[in-house]
Amino acid sequence: MRRIIDAIESDAASRPSAVEFEMAYQVRVAIDRIKFAIRHTEQFSKPCEATREAGMQLLDALKRLEALDRRFQARSRIAPPPQNGHLREARADGHKECQ
Repeated sequence: MRRIIDAIESDAASRPSAVEFEMAYQVRVAIDRIKFAIRHTEQFSKPCEATREAGMQLLDALKRLEALDRRFQARSRIAPPPQNGHLREARADGHKECQ
């Protein structure tokens, strides 16, 4: 019984949860808004030290969010282990889920 529970828990832990998908969506929204703010600031503001510092802070935030997004993308692409011992079928099924 414990082996079954452990197998179910490890399978559930290997896939992103609904909350993680929501957070990934919010990260993408934040990335898009930061990119817009950077473009807008570069296009319409006067160059000064404060604007330059704000731009650097936005770029730092953007890089951090993009790193989180890449980690989530990599984690969500992990195919489930083969259930019937056929690796090729497991990979095919895993790719169907991501489409």
